[in-house]
Amino acid sequence: MTTTFSEIPEAYKINSLLHQKSYLVSGELKQWQGATSEVYSTISSTQDYKPTLLGTVPELGGNEAIEALNAAHEAYDNGQGLWPTMKVVDRIACMETFVKLMKTKREEVVKLLMWEIGKNLPDSEKEFDRTVDYIYDTIEAYKQIDRDSAKFEKNDGVYAHIRRGPLGVVLCLGPYNYPLNETFTLLIPALIMGNTVIFKPAKLGVLLIYPLLEAFQKSFPKGVVNIIYGRGRVLAAPIMESGKVDVLALIGNSKSANILQEKHPKKNRLRLVLGLEAKNPAIVLPDADLDLAVDECITGTLSFNGQRCTALKILYVHESVVEEFNRRFSYKVDSLKFGNPWEPGVKLTPLPEVDKPAYIQELIDDAISKGAKILNKKGGETSENFIYPAVLYPVKKDMRVFIEEQFGPVIPVVSFSDIEEPLDDMAESNYGQQVSLFGKNVNTLSPLIDTLVNLVCRVNLNSSCQRGPDVYPFTGRKDSAVSTLSVHDALRSFSIRTFVASKDNEYNNAILNELLNKKTSNFISTDYIL
Repeated sequence: MTTTFSEIPEAYKINSLLHQKSYLVSGELKQWQGATSEVYSTISSTQDYKPTLLGTVPELGGNEAIEALNAAHEAYDNGQGLWPTMKVVDRIACMETFVKLMKTKREEVVKLLMWEIGKNLPDSEKEFDRTVDYIYDTIEAYKQIDRDSAKFEKNDGVYAHIRRGPLGVVLCLGPYNYPLNETFTLLIPALIMGNTVIFKPAKLGVLLIYPLLEAFQKSFPKGVVNIIYGRGRVLAAPIMESGKVDVLALIGNSKSANILQEKHPKKNRLRLVLGLEAKNPAIVLPDADLDLAVDECITGTLSFNGQRCTALKILYVHESVVEEFNRRFSYKVDSLKFGNPWEPGVKLTPLPEVDKPAYIQELIDDAISKGAKILNKKGGETSENFIYPAVLYPVKKDMRVFIEEQFGPVIPVVSFSDIEEPLDDMAESNYGQQVSLFGKNVNTLSPLIDTLVNLVCRVNLNSSCQRGPDVYPFTGRKDSAVSTLSVHDALRSFSIRTFVASKDNEYNNAILNELLNKKTSNFISTDYIL
């Protein structure tokens, strides 16, 4: 899509390039004099299509990666550092300082979200606001954990004071589709539990971290948060090969996760927190409310152009209703408005990956060559930075779009006569994150639900797949996830239960009472935060 600079609302114009030269290591915003990478948006600001240069970011090397690793390692200091031994109330105070500073950068971050990854204005604002809410919810959840831990237990004549402690040094790698929110769902719980972090922003959505660098620097002790820029293989490889990383926290694909794990010399010491790919299906039963199913499947397949791990990526529709479903669904797809992210009512926006339209076209061509048809009139229409969503039917198992996670605007529809068909496909799939189930007969739904909960980790009844609300578990089976990310579960994922045990006798009890009364230990305490 093309536009002109004068047509862009003043609030969303890029009036000057952001040439970022700093990165955060050991509490210092270091100035980089070396090579840089240009950051382009696929959104054009000229009449004739041309990608828009947004700025540059440092292209750091292996030496800088190890420098950041050493800073995190020294700040943790084998659990003896200031941050891991700090009182819970003081770590929370640091986090509250950060989120207060973060909120002052909303306008800048939202604008960069739109330009860098093409996310529409309401969703960009929602991503920022949801991230702020996530931080506050994490603080409250941590307070509750602290309250629950502010006691001694006694079993078999032994007192125990049990708390959750940090794991060590975390390498944090976030995704481009939610470069703020999903990255912070790793970063924030890792930090607040007392770990130290090396964070590399995603390949797209990289400039939007810049407005927050100073907030990180001012809010946390030196070396606790280290933010570096460059290619993943250049930076992450030497960090993992060092063996000094205790946790790999990554939201991305399983191939990248496997490569990085292999580089660690002591895999049994490496904790994994991974959010990976998925091929979430919808199953539309004969008695489904088709209007509801169509609306939810539109949301599920095409929110942010289908570039979500939780997106519906294949639709199974019963043969008795597939013709009517396809008619209504295709009409609704063609009714979606395409435009630049700030335009009112826009649902489809330019794709941030330059090669994505060509890849989607490959999937369409492969499906057509094997018997599928494009059902919607606009399906497959291509411009320089977009390909209009294509509804493909009938889709068979030998088609690439059936197998591959498309992560973009193409929607395969599969007809079924026996419910065992989609169930068998899900059982054979490498993925097991979520499913959307549409129907109303409880006698049919009950056995289905009982099976589906053992194939995936979330069954969405008459609604599209999604991550939120963030208090609910977010995880997956097989190649879709390792560990659980939700407000409460993420705090557990980035920590370990640790405790002090003491036999119940006068000698020990006197020592414990003195420890509690004098409050000389940050760990042994029955105080808690209101």
